[in-house]
Amino acid sequence: MRREAYGELVQIDGSKHRWFEDRGPPCTLLVFIDDATGRLMQLRFVRSESAFSYFEALELYLRDHGAPVAFYSDKHSVFRVAKKDAKGGQGMTQFGRVLCELSIKILCANSRQAKGRVERMNRTLQDRLIKDMRLAGISDMQAGNASMPTFMEGYNARFAVAPARSDNLHRPVNLALDRLKVM
Repeated sequence: MRREAYGELVQIDGSKHRWFEDRGPPCTLLVFIDDATGRLMQLRFVRSESAFSYFEALELYLRDHGAPVAFYSDKHSVFRVAKKDAKGGQGMTQFGRVLCELSIKILCANSRQAKGRVERMNRTLQDRLIKDMRLAGISDMQAGNASMPTFMEGYNARFAVAPARSDNLHRPVNLALDRLKVM
């Protein structure tokens, strides 16, 4: 069941794949999808799924959309402390502490099926996006990232749905001030 409002919940995941087929090395695509609308919010090719790559994608997301109410992810070590007896960090990862500072909740799914919307999107992108990039002659992360706004715009125009409630729950963020506070 979808959330009711845009920006209420954004599912996030990294998908390691041969995105450029034999034209380039495997990499990971970070996918951010709004739960209420099915809108692709952020797509970013990175070398691997890491805290640093999520920080970069988060900064772009906040700049473009503002802060959502919550992110929904798997239990990757970027989002959740795996050791129950971890010393320091208040039981949160670096990424989790940044989200806390920004008043963004992080919810972790207990199974792959629980985050179905982003998992289905990964499979769809492994078909559609790869074909689109092949036709455009895109063969590396830099060119891939440059093409993402156009791809997302076209995809969202065709497949995004209207949310049950019309309000946008994203909140504005002053990234310059927040960056100083977190660093």
